[in-house]
Amino acid sequence: MTTTSPSELHRSAMSGAYLDHLAGEAAAGLPTAAALESAQLGLTYRDRFLNGPAFLGETERRAVVQDLRALYGMLRSLPERVFGGSLTALAQAVGMDPRQTALITRSARSGVLRPLGRADLYHDGTAFKLLELNVTSALGGADNADINRAMLRYPPLDAFVRGHQLRYRDTLDCVVRTMYAECAAVIPADRPPVVAVVDTVENFAVVGPILRMLAGKLADYDVDGIACDLGQLTYPDGRPTVDGRAIDVVFRYFLVEDLSDAVAEAHLEPLLTAVEQNKVGLFSRLDAELYGNKGTLAVLSDDRHRDLFDAAELSCIDRLLPWTRYVRAHTTDLGGSRVDLLAYALAHQTELVLKPTLLHGGSGVVPGWTVNAAEWENRLISAMEGPFVVQHRVRPAADPFPDGAGGSRDLFLNWGIYLGDHDVIGDDGYAGGLVRGSADPAAGVVSLATGAEFGCVFHDGGPPPIPASWPPTPRL
Repeated sequence: MTTTSPSELHRSAMSGAYLDHLAGEAAAGLPTAAALESAQLGLTYRDRFLNGPAFLGETERRAVVQDLRALYGMLRSLPERVFGGSLTALAQAVGMDPRQTALITRSARSGVLRPLGRADLYHDGTAFKLLELNVTSALGGADNADINRAMLRYPPLDAFVRGHQLRYRDTLDCVVRTMYAECAAVIPADRPPVVAVVDTVENFAVVGPILRMLAGKLADYDVDGIACDLGQLTYPDGRPTVDGRAIDVVFRYFLVEDLSDAVAEAHLEPLLTAVEQNKVGLFSRLDAELYGNKGTLAVLSDDRHRDLFDAAELSCIDRLLPWTRYVRAHTTDLGGSRVDLLAYALAHQTELVLKPTLLHGGSGVVPGWTVNAAEWENRLISAMEGPFVVQHRVRPAADPFPDGAGGSRDLFLNWGIYLGDHDVIGDDGYAGGLVRGSADPAAGVVSLATGAEFGCVFHDGGPPPIPASWPPTPRL
């Protein structure tokens, strides 16, 4: 019989315990105040913060991380299991065009790729359900530990965290450790590496201030950071340089979806050549995004591939992943019965979400319950045979949060749980958490664009200390 440690609180119970704790406190102020004073956090999150953190119990934390690790392993095995060992075939299957396919298959031949990503999940009151898995170095919210540190300046929260021996994980620290591991062959041994945080010319015009702030923050992790766009890189002697400074690692913030035009490809070409010649590290490789593509989730979910996975793997898929299918004119399995996909999707509009496979940040996502029947039919027909999937709706359970006025309010959370390589970051690979909260249980996409508020995550029970191999200071 499994028993629960008296010191361990379930996630919902912990939230309730924190509300009870606040009821007995007379301290003035809000935990968001310190976060609002931070110029960096204000720029990234536009001063939209929850009035308290989210809490993650140790048992559920370990369970979901174990499932995410298993799922990531299955995704990495898809070229061999499903596509005859062809990365090109997988790229084409998930909707990449010929230019993108050529770039990612070329990138896959250089360097190494460690597990690193952010899972976006809902908790349905029983378990976590995966909405998507972002596998890339360009992970939004990686500075989430700054929210933890800012909110701990609120005395009641600090007392609660200390009393329950809660912890948080510094996601950016885990990201930097992963970069060191992936690019070890080019990182100098006698000084901090010079790392360029790079996006496309078009994107940098918008997100440049945030990337400059990130580059400056890398100094806290023994990294000399510079922010620039791909067009600012020059290549004397074949090595990328910015303003006369030679670069050791390019920290990639551009995505494969940004590389569909000849201009971006021309900017990228000398960089890939430098990577192939081992003159610079690329973090992370372009093929990382193959495994974070929504289309790969449809491949895992597809009933036609179930015989390629063992019982434990199928159990993980069924537990974590909602029913997900490519939008195709075919019949598919639904609970043991065969259904026509289009007819089923039209008849069950309010229980489905239409998603493009290549876009990110909620772009192009159409929750069926947010549009009328005519628009839903038009969207489905337009998506047919294209790079789109439909996924069963997950209804998130409510979490109680302080309302800032002495009471509480129910919020519905999109959980961002970060995953890393346990051999690099220690313990089971948990790399931190960030939540986005909405008061609307029917919100189609819980995001900054739809008015979500952001919060940090505290957990209990671990993890143990980071492996001692990490160099905390420049290695001499």
